[in-house]
Amino acid sequence: MSKKLTLNVDEKTIEFAHEYAKSTHQSISSIFEKFLNDLKNRQISQNHLPDKTQRLYGSLEKIVFPDKKGLRKLFHEKSID
Repeated sequence: MSKKLTLNVDEKTIEFAHEYAKSTHQSISSIFEKFLNDLKNRQISQNHLPDKTQRLYGSLEKIVFPDKKGLRKLFHEKSID
């Protein structure tokens, strides 16, 4: 069942929406509905990660990795020994 939705959008975005809808032979409503469904599906797939992945997710955020030069220096120091 479809219902009406009113949005407040700046004028340039509305112009773009009309041009895009015309060029793709779609209504603005169908474009917006597809966009929201894609968002919903992306959100669902992100929330349903396997347990192992879910536990690991974000575990490396606080670790500072050495830059490229630092890695090269470490590599060459170890290869000389």
